[in-house]
Order: sequence, then structure tokens, then C-alpha cells
Amino acid sequence: MFNYPLDNLLPVDSNGYYGRFGGAYVPEVLKENIRSLDEAFRKYVKDPEFQKEFNRLLHDYVGRPTPLFFAEGLSKRYGARIYLKREDLNHTGAHKINNAIGQALLAKRMGKTRLIAETGAGQHGVATATVAALLGMKCTVYMGAEDVSRQAPNVMRMKMLGAEVVSVNAGNATLSNAVDEALKAWCEDPDETFYLIGSAVGPHPYPEIVSRFQSVISYEIKKQLEQLEGRNYPDYVIACIGGGSNASGAFYHFLDDKRVRLVAVEAGGKGVESGETAASISIGKPMVLHGSKTMVLVDEEGSVVNAYSVSSGLDYPGIGPLQAYLAETGRTEVKVADDGQALEAALLLSRTEGIIPALESSHALAALEMIDFKPDDVVVVNLSGRGDKDMSTYMSTVCRLSD
Repeated sequence: MFNYPLDNLLPVDSNGYYGRFGGAYVPEVLKENIRSLDEAFRKYVKDPEFQKEFNRLLHDYVGRPTPLFFAEGLSKRYGARIYLKREDLNHTGAHKINNAIGQALLAKRMGKTRLIAETGAGQHGVATATVAALLGMKCTVYMGAEDVSRQAPNVMRMKMLGAEVVSVNAGNATLSNAVDEALKAWCEDPDETFYLIGSAVGPHPYPEIVSRFQSVISYEIKKQLEQLEGRNYPDYVIACIGGGSNASGAFYHFLDDKRVRLVAVEAGGKGVESGETAASISIGKPMVLHGSKTMVLVDEEGSVVNAYSVSSGLDYPGIGPLQAYLAETGRTEVKVADDGQALEAALLLSRTEGIIPALESSHALAALEMIDFKPDDVVVVNLSGRGDKDMSTYMSTVCRLSD
């Protein structure tokens, strides 16, 4: 059983800025909530009893540590030593549960009685509904109507767990619109409600909170590589980025280690220049979105435009401020994988290693085709979730991909 340190290793100042990105742009009604959240987080993250409960639940309930699996078939194909960090084996099937447990424990200690959350692919919604049931709290999950249709299995799981699922029809009825509705609901009931944000986005301190709770991923990678490779760092860590939670966790303990190349993979959708993409770092502009300044997809008038990806969890028009900062400073190498590349990567992993990945994770896997590895390179791909929820999409494309 690991004891996760949760130390602050982020390049963030006291106002929540990562370079020129970040901050806390919130309406007056939420300023006291943000202040109290920040105060509670800094108090409890250092509290031995909080840490003990967090570690116990990650170990006994979530099933951590997750394996670091040597992918022999992929290693032969790409000419490197490729490992998969198996976040798909967590309880609920993705990395989202790590942060959900941490924030829900905070909510309990703050005297909140209701959790609300936004979700795209549904994994964060399931994680939030799960911890709400575990801790005896009410739960409401906001989900775009398009995603409700695409991710029906996760909607059923949330309802089975006792959560209310609110289908959002505004805009293009996907993740960004669900965030809007969740923020509105928080404004209407700031005293009893805790907004459990699932990605490393939103006003400070949320990007920091999410990153620190997800840092358990890279902490384990370091420990596991010591046993498997005789050193505590890889040459590459590869992760997909939508809002940035799984990448923040996978990169966290390597941010200051220049021996490690950090590769962030955006969802290209139907092509970066197609008008149907989610590649906000590649073609976005700096502006405020959902409470923080970051890179955002905008039109010629500067209005936020709808993002698109075959992956429900990546079709967000912005990116977390940490990932925007890391890209701007050159600490991360940003790749773009389009729908077809992600689907091909999913099929390859399924038939090479017997693992069906989430569509989000498939974007990270697609980057393996874009890098010229050396035979002794140690590569870790963060397999952020499993593909059960995406089977209808896979089945509608698998025949074409197999031809």
C-alpha cells in the first residue's frame, strides 16, 4: 500500500496562475465558496487523518496501485519498451475515481450534503455517483444530451448508483454545455452543494486540486519503474488531453525532470482545420472559459465555438491552464490525433494486447505512430479508461477498420 504524498509540485502562484494562464474568474455569489474550498483543501491535504482515509479508499476501494503493464506486442511493433499504466482497471473503469474520492472527502469535511458534477464520456459522472453513494450524499450529474445518447451505459450506471442525471440540450449538447449548467446550479445553491469538477479546468484552486489528487498516477509510475527497469523515470510519458486531468496526473512527478519527454495528445476530430476539432492548444486563442484563462477554440469574432471529437470526453473547447502553460513553455510536446487515428489505435491495442481502451485513451495510443523511438527507450502510455462505454462507436466502425 502506497502512502501518496500529495505535495504541491506545480508551477502555480498564490492566485492560481500558471504563467499567464489560470486565475479564478467567478461571479460574486461563488467567491466565498471558492475561498472556503481553497482554505479547506490546504488544511486537509496535510491532515494525517484525511491522508489516511484517502490512501485507504484508494487501496481498498479503488484497487490501487494499478499495474504498469509491459506491452510486448506494441513494444515489438514500435521498437521500444512500451508500458501501459492501467488506470482502466480502477473501480469504475477510469482514472476519474482518484480525484472524485479526494474531493468528496473534502466536501464531507466542509459539511456539504450534495455533490454535483459535469460529465462528457460519463466516467467522471459515474465516479461522482459512486463516491456519493459511498459517503451517503445526494448527487446530480449534468450531461449533454448528445453525450447521454452516446454514453447510455454510463447513464444507466449513474442512475443505478442513485444519481439524478440532467440532460442538457443547450449549444451542441456536449461537455462544455454540461459545465455551464453545473456552474449555474452551484450558483443557485452554494451553501449545501459541492461542485466536484472532474478535469483540471475551472477557477483556481480546482486545476491544482484535481492535479494533486491525480498525482497518484505518476507517483506509482516512478515506484513501479524502479522495480521493472531499475530506474524511477521513463523516457516518455504519453497522455491524451481534453481538460487535462489524466495528463496532469501522469506528468505530475516528472514536471521538473527534463530527462522525461511529456507528450500531450489532443483530439483532432475530423482534422485541425476542418472546423470539427477539439485541438484547442493547436489552433485556440487565450481567453477566459469556465473560470480560468486558457487556450480556447474561438471564431473570428472571438466567440467560443463548439468542439468536436469522436470521443465524448475530449470534445471540450478549452484545456486546463496547466496544460496550456506546459505547451506554451515547451515542456510538453503536443500531438494531434484525429478520429480515424484514434479508432485505428484502439483496434490495434485490442487485437495486439487483448485490451479494449476508452476512446480518450486511444488518442494517446495513436501518438505511438508519430514518434521515432530508440530501442532502449522506456515509454509509458497512460491508459486512462476502459472501452466498455464506447462499444457502440467501435462496433459501428470496426468492420470498416478491419477491411
